[in-house]
Formats: sequence, C-alpha cells, structure tokens
Amino acid sequence: MKEMTNDRMANDEMPEGWSEAPFSAVTVDPVQRVPASTEEIIYIDIGSVDRDTKTIKQPQTMLGKDAPSRARKVIKTGDVLVSTVRPNLNAVALVDRKYEGQFASTGFDVLRSPVLDPRWVFFSVRTPAFVERMTELVQGALYPAVRSKDVRAFTIPIAPLAEQKRIADKLEAVLGRVDACRARLDRVPDLLKRFRQSVLAAATSGQLTEDWREKNDAIQPNTAQREVAELIEARRKASSPKEKFKEPASADMSQWKVEVPPSWSVDSVSAFAECLDSIRVPVKREKRANTKGLYPYYGANGEVDRVDEYLFDDELVLVTEDETFYGREKPIAYRSSGKCWVNNHAHVLRAADETSSDYLCYALMYYEIIPWLTGTTGRAKLTQGVLNALPIAVPPKVEMIEIVRRVEALFALADRIEARLTAARAQVERLTPATLAKAFRGDLVPQDPNDEPASTLIARARSAEPAAPKIHHRHRRKS
Repeated sequence: MKEMTNDRMANDEMPEGWSEAPFSAVTVDPVQRVPASTEEIIYIDIGSVDRDTKTIKQPQTMLGKDAPSRARKVIKTGDVLVSTVRPNLNAVALVDRKYEGQFASTGFDVLRSPVLDPRWVFFSVRTPAFVERMTELVQGALYPAVRSKDVRAFTIPIAPLAEQKRIADKLEAVLGRVDACRARLDRVPDLLKRFRQSVLAAATSGQLTEDWREKNDAIQPNTAQREVAELIEARRKASSPKEKFKEPASADMSQWKVEVPPSWSVDSVSAFAECLDSIRVPVKREKRANTKGLYPYYGANGEVDRVDEYLFDDELVLVTEDETFYGREKPIAYRSSGKCWVNNHAHVLRAADETSSDYLCYALMYYEIIPWLTGTTGRAKLTQGVLNALPIAVPPKVEMIEIVRRVEALFALADRIEARLTAARAQVERLTPATLAKAFRGDLVPQDPNDEPASTLIARARSAEPAAPKIHHRHRRKS
C-alpha cells in the first residue's frame, strides 16, 4: 500500500483508481406499494430521523389500514434515507437490519446501490457539499423541498470498493468518538445550571460563608433583624407627606421552614426592597420611539410589548410575573443597572443599594414560586402582593457583601467554563465535516494499487437489472 500524497490533492486530481458519478448512475429505485389493511408495519417518517445522530428513532408501528398515504416506499437493509423536505437540516439515516421490508415516507429519497458500500452512500449525503447543493435547489416557501431527481443528480467521488470499506470503517471509528465527545459536552450545561443553583442555595442559607462567620464571630445574633428594622424606619422618614409609608406586607414565616444562622433573619421581600410597580409612570410615546433602541429591554418573554412600557434609571431587580416563564431553564429574577425598558409583565424591585440588589436577585433567581401563584390554570400570575410577601433569608450587611463577592467569583468561574464549552462545541462541530472532506479526498486511509478501480463498479451498475416495477394494490387517501 502507498500513502496518498498531498501534492496530488493540491492539484485537485482524483486519487488513483477513483471515479465520479451521479447517484443516479450507481443506485436503483426501491419498490413502492400500499400496505395491506391487516398488515402490521413499521412506518418511518421524517420525524423518525434524529438529525443529530443520523439514526432512525421511534418509528411508528401500525396496521396498514391506519397508515398514511405517504407510507409507500419499501426499504431494505443498507438503504440510505434522504429527506427531501428542508434538506438544510440533513435528516438522513442508514437503514438497519431490523427495518428490512418496512415502509418509509415518500418524503424520503431512498438511495439503494447494488455496487457501493451502503456506508459510502450514507457518508456522501452527510458532506457539506451535498447539503449546500440541496439547499441551493430548494423549491417552495411554506414546504421547502428538493426533488428526488435533484438528489440523484448529485455527483459523488467513488473509491474502489475495498477502499470504500476501509474508509467507512475509519469514519465509523472517528465519528463515533466525535459523537461521544459531543454527548459529553451536551451534559455540561445541565451541570453548570445545577452548580449555579447549588451556589445560590448555599449563599442564601448561610452555608457559603460558614467559614467566614467563624473568623468574624463579632457579629451578634439578630443583627440582620435590627438592620432591616432600621431600613424600614429610614423609609418611613424619607416618605413624602403625599405618599404615606406602608408597613411591609407580612408573610406567614412559620410555613417557610429554613434554618438560618443566629445573626440572620427571615423577612418578606417588601421588608428588604420596594416594589415599584404601583408608582412607575409610562413614558410618552414619542419619547419612547426616540429612545427605543438605546437601552436594554426586559419582559416576561424577551419580546417587545408595545403596550404599557416603562423606562427606569436605577439599580433594579426584575421579576417576571407570567406563569408561562416558571419552571423553565431560565431564572425568574434579573439584575439591571442603569436605564432600561420594562414591560408590564415584570415586577420591579428597588433595594437600598447595589449589594442589596445583587443579594435580592440571587435569593429570587430560582425561587420555588409555583405554590405562590394565583389565578386560574393557564392564567396564573405572581401578583405584586404575593411578591411582597415572599419570605427570604437575610444576612447582616457585612456578610451580605462577602456573599455577593463569593457568588460573583463562582459565577465568573462558571461563565469561563461556559465560554470554553462554547469554543469546544464549535471545534467538535467542525470535526465531522472536516473528517468527511478528508475521507472523500482520499486522505483518510492508505490506498492499495491492487484494488479494483471504481470505474468497474460504475460499469457494473449500468449493466445491473432494473428495479422491480411499482405496484399499486389500491388507492387510498389518508393524512
């Protein structure tokens, strides 16, 4: 055997013994038929193909009488299914032995070659060149698709059969490792989310700064309680005569079981911060139009709500009130600093200072809010009154500063890991197309001059018997 030289490929020459041909020259058409009414079949539609793993997953099992009108193409082991709908998504799969004789949707072009290794065909339709060409040929807007003849007209490089097998073996090994690496990377975001949640749980329960308290034992019991009382008294004195200060809404703390250090207290949100929902003033429409793109926008779903928008200029904590947001991956509380737009699907909280705002946000980011929602199913909300009554654990101010510092440091570590994850994912996504390109240039495995040339395979395919004719047992329309 001899190694492929880079000089030959640099001149865009085909490797020795290779040829080129369109799929139509090396494939045959599958049989199409209508399944019998009492026949139990496995039906593979486009939704049954996992676009990431390029495998068939969760096909439907049904009787022929229940099969949709698209269940026509009879498939065999080694067939390659190529979705003609939205080809940019590259929904392709190699048919396993367990699907021998079953039915595929007419939304697939079924590539069956009597002369090529099925894996060679399968890897050919995964190359960037194939995906890009099919995307260029798409027709239709509501149902973008290519025709089977467009798929069959695509020209592929064809190696000698023995080399095809060697290359396919190598590709399976290499891409298998790539898929395993991708699977491991896909688990990292969930680990990072749990890490951040555990940091917040430790921060708002006193565990995160337990060692710090041991070194700072001068903090007296009930320190936080006295500080909150002083904060409320300061608000009372600062309130204008027109706006009489209201005592914070009381929460049933006895039902909120949590152990806090002796120097901490458990208080309602309103004892710790003001809710600005009731006092915010809408900005004039013309002023809103002039400043719309200048400042961050916050709402329940991140989309612009052109009704009831408000402009703030403060250190704020924003809490979403829409129930559709709860239980999702994202937190329910966010920090804002400086001017920002807020729509009427978010509550606005203002704490005493920046550190207090940071801590309040951390306390509410992943709050178990579902039991506190009010309203009917499908329209439940977190009301302002309930938000005011939510109990939170409050540390003394000096410890709060240390908590915020530690949380920010740990979150910064998670952010750096996330950035490295993004870069690693980008590298992994480049590996598959790069490896396929190398394979179809003839650079992946050594060549053997004794291999039967690919031109013989193409000639053999042209002389092969035509596929069996299409058989229509009956006509039936069913969606």
